[in-house]
Amino acid sequence: MNSMAVGVDIDSLVFLVDYVDPESGEIINKPIKRSMFLEHFANRAPCLIGMEACGSADHWARS
Repeated sequence: MNSMAVGVDIDSLVFLVDYVDPESGEIINKPIKRSMFLEHFANRAPCLIGMEACGSADHWARS
């Protein structure tokens, strides 16, 4: 399996998505609004998403 790992820092309004670009090796830090989070990953290749644990983590684990 050749999947990318993505780290997500959960905040109240904006999630910070961190990953290493597989082609350039560059570290990407991309802020994504909470309302656009699921849409951002819906049309992408499968990846491993690691999230910090917080009060909203249960909600996102079920989504």
